[in-house]
Amino acid sequence: MATTTQPAAATPGARQMLNKVPEVTIWFWVIKILCTTVGESFADWINTTLGVGLINTSLLFTAVLAGALGWQLGTRRYVPFVYWLTVVVLSVTGTLYTDILTDSQGVPLAVSSSVFAGVLAVVFGIWYARERTLSIHSIVTRSRELFYWLAVLVTFALGTATGDWTLELTGWAPGVSVLLPLGLIAAIVLAWRLGANVVLSFWLAYILTRPLGANLGDWLASPGGDGGLGLGTAMTSVIFLAAILATVLYLARSRSDVIETRGPNQTARAADPARERIMLGYYALVAIAATALLVWAHQRPHAAVASEEDGPAPSSAPLTPKQATSSFPPADIARFRKITADTLAKLNAGHQAAATTRVTALETAWDDDQAKLQRKNPKAWTFLDGEIDHVLKALRAPKPDKAAEIHALNALLTSLK
Repeated sequence: MATTTQPAAATPGARQMLNKVPEVTIWFWVIKILCTTVGESFADWINTTLGVGLINTSLLFTAVLAGALGWQLGTRRYVPFVYWLTVVVLSVTGTLYTDILTDSQGVPLAVSSSVFAGVLAVVFGIWYARERTLSIHSIVTRSRELFYWLAVLVTFALGTATGDWTLELTGWAPGVSVLLPLGLIAAIVLAWRLGANVVLSFWLAYILTRPLGANLGDWLASPGGDGGLGLGTAMTSVIFLAAILATVLYLARSRSDVIETRGPNQTARAADPARERIMLGYYALVAIAATALLVWAHQRPHAAVASEEDGPAPSSAPLTPKQATSSFPPADIARFRKITADTLAKLNAGHQAAATTRVTALETAWDDDQAKLQRKNPKAWTFLDGEIDHVLKALRAPKPDKAAEIHALNALLTSLK
């Protein structure tokens, strides 16, 4: 989706500078999706796989963000490497901020999604009231640039929250979860071609690229048993970082996305207020259809759980691993299994202390999700809670028995499959 809106005049008295954001071409959207995928996979790799921890990872990337943003603000024109480095770091940081609210503070995803949506509306409202435009073709003053980057940060946090909320509501596998944001973006492209407001269409698509990229990252990194490709978070991050670097190098050489190099004869698409109002109705219908789909998907797993609980089988009947995990979001189960597999790998490598430290992440993640998972299926939650307790007791025994530890971890891995 390329935008060709007429840039608005800068606020009187504001110091003019060259536009410091790229032209919106197909390359813009390709690299934006790559950045959002890295935001998801790279944050998970550092936080979970390396065992740095959510809070420490967030503090680390907040410091990196300050440096990257300072570099970007200090440039005098659009520099592809600096700009996209800032976007990548913002993607990781926005993801981490949402995860802190959800995993550490226990804020429901519905609440955080609503809060971030409200914050974004306030940012856009103040931005428009002060500058009379939200077009990225007018980022020619310091205040507009600051509004722009604040909006970008909030869109990443909002996209993370709404994307995770969608997975929580539906329980969709990683591959299936890609389809909803992809379909919504396609609907926006159609609306833009039919005359929808360009600025509105841009920011809607910008928000949706976050869950699209995150779901794409989950699909690539998740094990094959969960419907993923099993590349892992580290390999996914490397592949997409390499793709981002290659694209940035191409843009730096071609300068095909530099706004100020456009010829003076380029004309903007004339706005048609009547058509824009019609397309607002179209966007409302798309939103209603998406909401109906989510409600339908949310009701399906709840209906299945209810039928099992109301059936003739006695409550004391043992659960199979499939029954224990089928009620819970695949993304959550994949996260627990990843930590368990990491712990087992460290134990098999002879690193008892590292394995004991790593399993703490499993305990924390399980406790953080207790309210959400226990509500979905108390019986299944109790079953898995017992399996996790066996693992914790085995690894934290005063004199650990390696055979017992491996047996407990393998049993939990079997249950989590």
